[in-house]
Amino acid sequence: MTILITGATGLLGKKIVQILLEKGILTEQLAIAVRDPKKAQEFALKGVDVRQADYEDSESLERAFSGVDKLLLISSQGDNETRITHHRNAIFSAKAAGVRFIAYTSCTKPQTSHLTVAEVHRITEKMIHETGIPYSFLRNNWYIENEIDILKSIVEGAPLVTSAGDGRVGWVPRLDYAQAAAAILSTDNHENTIYELSGIPSTYEDMATILSTLLDREVPLLQVDDREYREHLIEQDIPEGYLDFYVEVQQSIRRGDLDSESSDLPSLLNRPAITLQESLTEIIHKFQASK
Repeated sequence: MTILITGATGLLGKKIVQILLEKGILTEQLAIAVRDPKKAQEFALKGVDVRQADYEDSESLERAFSGVDKLLLISSQGDNETRITHHRNAIFSAKAAGVRFIAYTSCTKPQTSHLTVAEVHRITEKMIHETGIPYSFLRNNWYIENEIDILKSIVEGAPLVTSAGDGRVGWVPRLDYAQAAAAILSTDNHENTIYELSGIPSTYEDMATILSTLLDREVPLLQVDDREYREHLIEQDIPEGYLDFYVEVQQSIRRGDLDSESSDLPSLLNRPAITLQESLTEIIHKFQASK
């Protein structure tokens, strides 16, 4: 059996490869597809099969996917049109190469989510389904790491500002999503499955309460409208190109797009998902230790 992971030099992909190696997956059973093999030298030195592939080059993808039994397609980067093109090329190449199983990192509630990026996941899931190749969709909720900039500013004395209202998010660290993906790739009986991967849904008010305890001072929670939230981001020197996206995320949370109650993640991990309390504790301790 050969397992291949795309995007293996990214933050999520790198963790998945490391976890698979720790699980005892033999290096001759493990391959990664990267645009620039030079960036994957750490895995090549461990004996992992590093294959060159470019999402813009279908022939390179088909070569990279040759002999692969299980493929993990990690969502690519770029605007929606670019990502959809990348995924289409990868999926059709997987079909041509005879790949027997595709796992794909999707998002929470892709069919109804108001997030612009959800379109990529809706279309990609549909394309995979239409190939007839057995699949598993890993519908990842929100990474707690996405809140790092906010948390850093709070440690420095800023309030927690949000326009998400009482919307809930299933925050967990990237590690949990990586371990769930590794579990699917290293075990059987995941054909034609959809996993809603989420931590216990929590609000920004919950986050402020936990942070107040960790920092031993009250962390004020400021509920604002979207216009005020955008102004706050500008004050925090968030680059112009990210402003619309950050506001959109708050809107999406407010609408319930990231509110997902599911036991799928702990079932795959064979343990409870890392809690918001545990995640914030680790992040705050790292910030304090670095001072």
